[in-house]
Amino acid sequence: MKILVTGGVGYIGSHTVVELQQKGYEVIIVDNLSNSNIGVLDAIAEITDIKPAFEEFDLVDKNLTEDFFKRHSDIKGIIHFAAYKAVGESVAEPLMYYRNNLYSLVNILQGMKDNNIENLVFSSSCTVYGQPEELPVTENAPVQKAESPYGNTKQISEEVILDTVKSTDIKGIALRYFNPIGAHESAIIGELPLGIPNNLMPFITQTAIGIREQLSVFGDDYNTPDGTAIRDYIHVVDLAKAHVIAVERMVNKKMKKSFEYFNLGTGNGYSVLEVIKSFERVTEQKLNYKIVGRRAGDVEQVWADTNFANDELGWKAEQSLDKMTLSAWKWEQKLASNK
Repeated sequence: MKILVTGGVGYIGSHTVVELQQKGYEVIIVDNLSNSNIGVLDAIAEITDIKPAFEEFDLVDKNLTEDFFKRHSDIKGIIHFAAYKAVGESVAEPLMYYRNNLYSLVNILQGMKDNNIENLVFSSSCTVYGQPEELPVTENAPVQKAESPYGNTKQISEEVILDTVKSTDIKGIALRYFNPIGAHESAIIGELPLGIPNNLMPFITQTAIGIREQLSVFGDDYNTPDGTAIRDYIHVVDLAKAHVIAVERMVNKKMKKSFEYFNLGTGNGYSVLEVIKSFERVTEQKLNYKIVGRRAGDVEQVWADTNFANDELGWKAEQSLDKMTLSAWKWEQKLASNK
């Protein structure tokens, strides 16, 4: 069964491709390599003994996307990761985010409609909840005004999918994930940001290994136990496995509604300082970090109620925070040893 993974050379995408191939799916990746490295294809092959099919182009380009779907109308499902994803950057460059994240989705949905491809798993985000009124946040929580253009593109994308589902045979599952960290146990693939990382974990590991001089902790005056922002950190492999389960739910016609959405997290909230302490504990590395002012667009605290995903998908995040931070460090060490 052929599955298209957009953004499949990226961080979450590559881990998901590994899980799909290990389950026997045929994978084709489309990626424009704007925030990823072509060498990841060989890394996937090293883990799975299969190099996935790959095409390099930008899904924002309507003609190229149309041509791709004409040549691959036998695709049975799509997992759509390809999007810009940095909160801070989206605040600075909103038009770039709206153009990239929305045009690409519209072109994919049009390709699905024109070629009778029914199944879409959408990479959504807990940012759709804004700053929730109640924690932990359930799937029934009201969608608040987004705190950033990035979060808004995820809200709008879900609305676009819902409206499309109502008027076509397309079915959608939006996976609203919290904060993926960590790396594959082999340390062959992991998070590989180009330039200065926007996410906490790669900034921690790059600081520990000496690439970055100092880690900035954005704000210690939040209304949280230690003053730093709280997130629900989930291991990327746990997250990848949920995407495979979502695909199987679709192709096996197990969906209860034509558009479903699930929270993917551990159900635990950890502060930035708790993540730093976990890293220092499991790696025995002392981090050079400094408290600085809050960052625009950041939510104070959010973590998931995962009961619905646990019960309905039969999926549960399994890896602890210490395992997550240790796997990220092993990956960073592997990168350093390859240089």
